[in-house]
Amino acid sequence: MKRIQRILLITPLFAFALSGGCGSENNSPAPGSNAQASNVPIDVDLVQVTTQQLDTKVTLPGELAPYEMVAIYPKVTGYVKWIGVDRGSHVKQGELIAQLEAPELIAQRAESESKLQTAQSQLAVAQAKLAADQGTYEHLAAAAKTPGVVAGNDLQIALKAADADRAGVAALESSVAAARNALDSISQMENYLRITAPFEGTVTERNVHPGALVGPASGTSTALPMLRMEMLGRLRLVVPVPESDVANVPQGAQIKFTVPAYPTETLQAPVARISHAIDVKTRTMPVELEVSNAAGKLTPGTFCQVQWPVRRSTPSHFVPQSAISTNQERTFVIRVATTGPNAGKAEWVDVKAGASVTTTSGPLIEVFGDLKDGDQIVLRATDAIRPGTVLNPRQGASR
Repeated sequence: MKRIQRILLITPLFAFALSGGCGSENNSPAPGSNAQASNVPIDVDLVQVTTQQLDTKVTLPGELAPYEMVAIYPKVTGYVKWIGVDRGSHVKQGELIAQLEAPELIAQRAESESKLQTAQSQLAVAQAKLAADQGTYEHLAAAAKTPGVVAGNDLQIALKAADADRAGVAALESSVAAARNALDSISQMENYLRITAPFEGTVTERNVHPGALVGPASGTSTALPMLRMEMLGRLRLVVPVPESDVANVPQGAQIKFTVPAYPTETLQAPVARISHAIDVKTRTMPVELEVSNAAGKLTPGTFCQVQWPVRRSTPSHFVPQSAISTNQERTFVIRVATTGPNAGKAEWVDVKAGASVTTTSGPLIEVFGDLKDGDQIVLRATDAIRPGTVLNPRQGASR
């Protein structure tokens, strides 16, 4: 019985504590409300919002790629008889770089030549018979002009014989053409045994040696190519430009970049190709610079640091970095209200940060929000300065 009484006495106190805690939480002012504003003036340094045209540079990564690159596979199945290049070999366009051999093509060629000769012989016989029957018909037709000399039935037989010979000749001509095409096809396949360079460049990979059996690559084949060639005299510098910086891409403009192999040297190349499409996975737009590499000092696959120009079509607002404050809910600057009942008090203005620039007065950052040129904002913003707080600008501190 005593234990039950103690429980009953404690329970109301616990309930009261819970109700008191809930009541204090429900009565707390919302973050950012004027109810939390301080009535005591706060001394602050002020700075003006400036407006100017953005024209700066950001450092973006880029990658050098060969202007042209090809993996060389054989077009016919055969054995490597000879290969005259290796990794690093420089070749001219059309230069012979490998020779294959395929013994079965020799037999196919002999068979095709035999069929062509047979068809041509049959055509010659048919043409001779056509000439004879055509002559007979013409002789009978001339004699038939005299009544009673040639029977009409004989003339018709001679005509039909000539027509049949003519049809036979046409059929054999088609056979000859088909046999010749088959022979040409074999000859073309034999030409594929000679592998030549498709363009002037450098061999960067070699995967076969004399005696190896090679064949065409299928759609699902994972076989390595015989050779890989790249054009190194001209390179593509591919720069993935963020979608926030793709406006006013300078077509043809000279862009500076550096490579790790030459850290003290600054190179430049013109903007040559713009994709005009955003990659949905990276939210960037590929832009290509055309790099001249006649001396061969640059290597494809190298990562570069590109000084990419960033410009806007309209002027932007700029503020010092310290004037931007961020909490869990918003990014804002604190502006001094100039009109209405809140004149001289703090008001939060939501902003979005953009590019950074360096001026004679120091580093500034681009912001987008409900601001205008000349607005007075707190130089060192913090969420401790609540909206509605009375601000007391320090003398001589505004700039």
